[in-house]
Amino acid sequence: MDARFDGETVRAGKTGRERFYDSRGYGRPREAGIELAPVEAAHLLFRGDLAGVVDERPESPTAGQRLEFEDLLASAAVPEVAFFVYKELRDRGFYLSPARTGWVADTSGDFVVYPRGNGPWDEAVAYRILAVSERERVRAASLLALAASPDATGVLAVVDEESEVTYLELAVPTITGSTQYHLASLTGTLLSDRVLIPEPPAALHDRAFYGQPLDRDDRSVQLSLVEAAYLARQELLALAGIGNATETLTARGRKVEGERFDRRLRAYSALRTAGIVPKTGFKFGADFRTYADVDSVDQLGHSETLVRVVPAGHVFDPRDLALDVRLAHGVRKRLIVALTDVDEGIDWLAVERLTP
Repeated sequence: MDARFDGETVRAGKTGRERFYDSRGYGRPREAGIELAPVEAAHLLFRGDLAGVVDERPESPTAGQRLEFEDLLASAAVPEVAFFVYKELRDRGFYLSPARTGWVADTSGDFVVYPRGNGPWDEAVAYRILAVSERERVRAASLLALAASPDATGVLAVVDEESEVTYLELAVPTITGSTQYHLASLTGTLLSDRVLIPEPPAALHDRAFYGQPLDRDDRSVQLSLVEAAYLARQELLALAGIGNATETLTARGRKVEGERFDRRLRAYSALRTAGIVPKTGFKFGADFRTYADVDSVDQLGHSETLVRVVPAGHVFDPRDLALDVRLAHGVRKRLIVALTDVDEGIDWLAVERLTP
């Protein structure tokens, strides 16, 4: 078959259209035959469905020669991680298309994967996939764009050093809970990095689930700085001997943990406002663990999510992200990332393991 490579596209004649697009969903039909993305041509070469591809790149040292699978895979036109993801999904029985301009409407990510039994001639899309190496860092904006896809599930496909693929499902979670409570004004004593409430109302911990009692036989409750700062901003907490509790607690929080305190406080406030109770997630390597429906501490169930708070422009290391997801799954929770800016809103990102 006469297949030719110009550096961006592999083109073949009408026989190629019948064999590859019409029957197996490769490429896009054109008047003269078929247009294939290099990664698709590499897969066909690997399978033996193409004997070779003529190199028509004028500056190439192999110009005019026939390229085989190894030649095309070694070229810059076919990122190897993209090939391994493409092959793995094809092996699973999916048809998929590279997210090329003019081929698909939404070009976020690397591939559009169709539901089983569907192909590029159908409108339905199952997944939009971004393929990366385990050593390649990923910008939060790229993951958010996939997560926000209105017609498909966003997926980060991570290729490890042994060429195995891990799929992470991306979604924009609904942040809502049903926890309700009423608190009267409190007065506490500021310690080095927490606040002590010596005579709290029972509802503070038992109903609203703030803080932690010092002892079973002692009514005193200790609040974390982020809990105390939130209550001060709600005008529910004053500090003994200190005039402005909000400014004092915010300054102390920044002194203890830097600008991270502001991000955590923003996320904490948003969760409380949504009717969700955040508690420390330290034991799980997260910022918070959360409870969506708290009636009383005595009837408390397991927390549902682990929340990690990061800057809005965060760049993810796939290894760290995979570790966080694995840990959350191991304790039967869902990982949610709060991407926060000091002066703007919060973008929420849920990440889970996926088997396509």
